[in-house]
Amino acid sequence: MKIGFIIGRIGGVDGVALEAEKWISVLKKMGHEIFILSGQFQEWKTDPSHDSLVVEMSFFSPESFWSQKKAFFHPDTNVEELNEHLDMYSAIISDKIIKWVSEKKLELLISENASALPSHLEMGKGIYMAVKKLDIPIITHDHDFAWERGDRYVSPHKDINKMVARYFPLRLSNSFHAVINLNAQKTLKKKFNRNSIVVPNVMDFDIEFGQLSENNKFLKRDLGLNENDKLLFQVTRIVERKGIEVAIDLVHRLDDDRIKLVVTGDYKDDEGSIYYNKLINQIHELKLMKKVIFASHLIHKKGLTGHNSDRNYSLSDAYAHSVATTYFSMYEGFGNAFVESVLAKVPIFVNNYEPVYWPDIGSKGFKTVMLEKNNLNNRAVEDMREIILNKKLNREIAEYNFVLGKKYFSYDTLQEKLEELITVAKNL
Repeated sequence: MKIGFIIGRIGGVDGVALEAEKWISVLKKMGHEIFILSGQFQEWKTDPSHDSLVVEMSFFSPESFWSQKKAFFHPDTNVEELNEHLDMYSAIISDKIIKWVSEKKLELLISENASALPSHLEMGKGIYMAVKKLDIPIITHDHDFAWERGDRYVSPHKDINKMVARYFPLRLSNSFHAVINLNAQKTLKKKFNRNSIVVPNVMDFDIEFGQLSENNKFLKRDLGLNENDKLLFQVTRIVERKGIEVAIDLVHRLDDDRIKLVVTGDYKDDEGSIYYNKLINQIHELKLMKKVIFASHLIHKKGLTGHNSDRNYSLSDAYAHSVATTYFSMYEGFGNAFVESVLAKVPIFVNNYEPVYWPDIGSKGFKTVMLEKNNLNNRAVEDMREIILNKKLNREIAEYNFVLGKKYFSYDTLQEKLEELITVAKNL
């Protein structure tokens, strides 16, 4: 089957792009021919016969940047110019999608969050216009929705709010939804009477991940740490909903000079660096300057391994040196860092982030130390201490979780879900 992916950006390390790559890999393994239409190819080896660029679909295009600013952040009093702009570029994108589908003789489309979250208004409307005219089946891979982002996608302009309501999520008769958690499935049904299939985020459990190697053996040294240090890793970006302050408090409460916290992500998404500065103040107040390390300058590659020769490490390298990971998020659409920890055979300390963690992940039976509402009580601290220091217990938990992870969040699970989705799409 000839399947076309529509995505704002492919490659890089954002969650939508990473999951799209996994879908593409599994669909190719299933024997399908995959074509990609993207606004940006980032760290992606393009195949001119199968990969097509539409610059207007980039989130960073002047067109999209301007319309997002005028629609949501710095609205003009007069909305007519904005409406004309949106109409024109939606039509341009629609025409390019139609031409691409025709030239490649595509049989099925997959929209990667572009038809769910209005982070690119023209692309979402353009997909709607094209799919309505083509009458081709489309699966919308919905990672998150406007109503999950508070006021981010609420505009002072009534016309923009009407546009968001009409086109996001896509609700044509020839469209069907793949969502990433049970709450999204229930909400779609309640709000729009739309059925969907839950497709969890997955990892490839047949590859080595989080393994010590020649390429990463000097990571502790390059972080300025000792070989006998026991490292907790926070493998996330620095944004407030990640609850990093709880991980910092944990290191303080453990009161062990060997236990260090390493935060791999940067604070580019922390507007005004407000949250990052709060964390820095907390670290200084608790006198943890030597126990909390920010490492985005060293650990930023998405592949399996970096190269110590240029002090350039991957997330896999980080997990390789971790005795446990901290994941005290207050909200997540799914929880990639959780599955990565399971794949790397590293125990995880987690907050029961609502409404996803327990229904979609925790209830499967994983062994963790789980907080409720990030209440770091004495019992939880002591349970975490034992897992950090007791090598046998640490290994038993990691091995147990790996088996469960392979059962519920592997490429085999993804293939089963994709087969189900394609069957539904054929009948639209």
